[in-house]
Amino acid sequence: MPFASINTQLSMHFQVDDFTDPWTQSDVILLLHGNAESGDAWFAWVPSMSRHFRVVRPDMRGFGASTPMPKDHNWSLDELVCDFVTLMDHLKTKRFHLVGAKLGGTIARRLAGEFPERVLSLTLVGTPAADRGDLSARATLWNKEFEEHGIRRWATDSMDKRLGSDFPKNGVRWWIELMCKTPIESQIGFMKTIPSSNVEADLPNIKCPTLVMSTELSALGKEEDIAQWQAQILNSELQILKGDSYHAAASHADECASRTIDFIHRHRTLAYEIECSLLRDKT
Repeated sequence: MPFASINTQLSMHFQVDDFTDPWTQSDVILLLHGNAESGDAWFAWVPSMSRHFRVVRPDMRGFGASTPMPKDHNWSLDELVCDFVTLMDHLKTKRFHLVGAKLGGTIARRLAGEFPERVLSLTLVGTPAADRGDLSARATLWNKEFEEHGIRRWATDSMDKRLGSDFPKNGVRWWIELMCKTPIESQIGFMKTIPSSNVEADLPNIKCPTLVMSTELSALGKEEDIAQWQAQILNSELQILKGDSYHAAASHADECASRTIDFIHRHRTLAYEIECSLLRDKT
């Protein structure tokens, strides 16, 4: 299994899927998973996505096969962003397309805002509001649940809203098992900090073409609420899918992957024009 040594405390596991034509120079796309998941969460995106891009699927620090984090680890959004930028440096990839699902979309917005010269396009799927307010009280309740019952009960209880009413039962069981692989210490530390992370100030700094996708009845926000923060991103568009899940990257995987590929192809010229402009501004 491939690992990248990010720093002395983190060995990051990642997967690379590349089924592009070997005689072509393909772009790279980085996929950031959400809470209590791993790069395996993107399995349904890989078949179509990897024919167009070199797909990089890392496990966030503390999750999947990456180094678990101790309960007292001082989590921060900037650290997570630094992890992924370091990974792309390790892979000798200066510029890439970026996709984030759920809280992976929060990290992706900070990354695209902090490093606009590196992100060619941004896709946000089922991501929470840029400012969710103070969730510390809820985090305390969540972590009490994890301490007393582990992850399984929380994951099971959240699945109806997470995956929606039409998701197959066998699929629900698979997602529960994936989430239950998360180390409890990593989950507790992550939940204390990251869900409350505010990325509102990052939105105007995102320069690349940006696609925001959600469902009609997502528990993470109504269409008009999502449109309010989406409108703060230059060169962005909002697409609403039918359904009642909030993890659209999972429940609508094929449709979301197809829409992402189409969006990138439609905005390829604009993406490179923005890239050239940013590079000129730095010189």
